[in-house]
Amino acid sequence: MAAALRAPGVRFQWRIRAAAGGARGAAGRQGYDLLVIGGGSGGLACAKEAAQLGKKVAVVDYVEPSPRGTRWGLGGTCVNVGCIPKKLMHQAALLGGMIRDAPHYGWEVPPLVPHDWRKMAEAVQNHVKSLNWGHRVQLQDRKVKYFNIKASFVNEHMVCGVTKDGKETLLSAEHIVIATGGRPRYPTHIEGALEYGITSDDIFWLKESPGKTLVVGASYVALECAGFLTGLGLDATVMVRSIPLRGFDQQMSSLVTEYMASHGTRFLRGCTPSRVGRLPDGQLQVTWEDLASGKKDVGTFDTVLWAIGRVPETRSLHLENAGVNTHPNSQKILVDAGEATSVPHIYAIGDVAEGRPELTPPAVMAGKLLARRLCGQSSDLMDYDNVPTTVFTPLEYGCVGLSEEEAVARHGEEHVEVYHAYYKPLEFTVAERDASQCYIKMVCLREPPQLVLGLHFLGPNAGEVTQGFALGIKCGASYAQVMRTLGIHPTCAEEVAKLRITKRSGLDPTVTGC
Repeated sequence: MAAALRAPGVRFQWRIRAAAGGARGAAGRQGYDLLVIGGGSGGLACAKEAAQLGKKVAVVDYVEPSPRGTRWGLGGTCVNVGCIPKKLMHQAALLGGMIRDAPHYGWEVPPLVPHDWRKMAEAVQNHVKSLNWGHRVQLQDRKVKYFNIKASFVNEHMVCGVTKDGKETLLSAEHIVIATGGRPRYPTHIEGALEYGITSDDIFWLKESPGKTLVVGASYVALECAGFLTGLGLDATVMVRSIPLRGFDQQMSSLVTEYMASHGTRFLRGCTPSRVGRLPDGQLQVTWEDLASGKKDVGTFDTVLWAIGRVPETRSLHLENAGVNTHPNSQKILVDAGEATSVPHIYAIGDVAEGRPELTPPAVMAGKLLARRLCGQSSDLMDYDNVPTTVFTPLEYGCVGLSEEEAVARHGEEHVEVYHAYYKPLEFTVAERDASQCYIKMVCLREPPQLVLGLHFLGPNAGEVTQGFALGIKCGASYAQVMRTLGIHPTCAEEVAKLRITKRSGLDPTVTGC
């Protein structure tokens, strides 16, 4: 059997196998160098990397159908019910806006162009299925054994997997990586929530249009879904209990929701639902309460989408059998800087790990780096600072580094300088689009050389803009260096290098643009 040894300069190193043919378990068991539980982005990246470095690797993955009955293939949340279908439906909505712009640019387009949800959904789902197949092929090419089974721990080196038909398989491994991610949270205390509501696990797999939709929650998932539904011409309402985009810069969050509200998305602020029921005509009747006044109100919708957070997929793993500790509140797995759990040879990466960003790229990188350490190829740890991300709302919001609130809390208001500006994208001019919320701010330390702590960009193609500046911020860019960077003209990204007005000055930020 393979075992891990600590070695100077390398976190882990494998013992040379005593016998050819790799790790071997007891009779009736299958033994591996590395067993990955979870076939999402992080788990697959870890498994493929380790296999490529010569290890005997297995991946176990099983998707429990949503309460609505939705199921999907290999690839995890991002591929099936997250980033990929979300971005494609966001793109569909953006195309609707471009169609409305087209007459200004000379295109003779009918004033009302209908959208076909069924056609869009089929195309998106077919693409997702092609990615499912692609992941299966990649595992096969790298000789990674794939098991479509639901796994739980028997002990610290062994898991028991159960197929949908109830057949059990025992798998043992010297090292085990947990990468099971999370699933949407249902407010089970609300009458009718489970019976009549859906989540992001379902919205992308609907065959028919969701129609008039109530989105409950104000996370980025909630706002993204409400945004593309509005963009596709549907009636969408967002019910916000407290603040939108908690954890993000709150000035930017306000601008995001202002833009959405001015472009057709309704917001019910300071409200919580108390009941969902089905009417004789099939519509859903939702009762909610205004938290400030205590007044109750009622509305009818075709679909209720819960987007109130996620829960880690840990409860069915029987982690206690292996001695793996979880956070008492979040139920996420506690890990150290090297992704190790309370059991040294068991690791957790991605959304299931406590304190990690719930994003695909960090999970992928963490998985690859972990595999390299386990194979003695590297001692590098994952760096979770300055992770860039983008919220794909109708007006996209990209950010990297600290929010203004975080910078002030960490360094003190007197040590923080914020440069900011409104701008008008050139593309908005001819079409006479409203650019009131197109805004950039750079959060810096006040003392020279004014290290950039965070960049926040609200506007078209925010992800593409933020990705470029993320490199500079990761490398320790200063405000002066950004100002010496030449822009590409005419672009929205070049507006970042024109930031001259500070919030402290009290001057209104200049509206820039071509």
